[in-house]
Amino acid sequence: MAVKKELLDILACPKCKGDIRLNESEEGLVCDNCKLLYHIKDDIPVMLIDEAETLKD
Repeated sequence: MAVKKELLDILACPKCKGDIRLNESEEGLVCDNCKLLYHIKDDIPVMLIDEAETLKD
């Protein structure tokens, strides 16, 4: 896994400060509240709201 569980436990969505989870393909972090996907590049989560992808329902 690219992102360690310890890191996932302390990371929060920068927009709503809610919980995030690793998506199924383990290529990004998902905030279910904001419906945003934060991509992971070179094993580093890019937690910038402007670079997040909006998820469809």
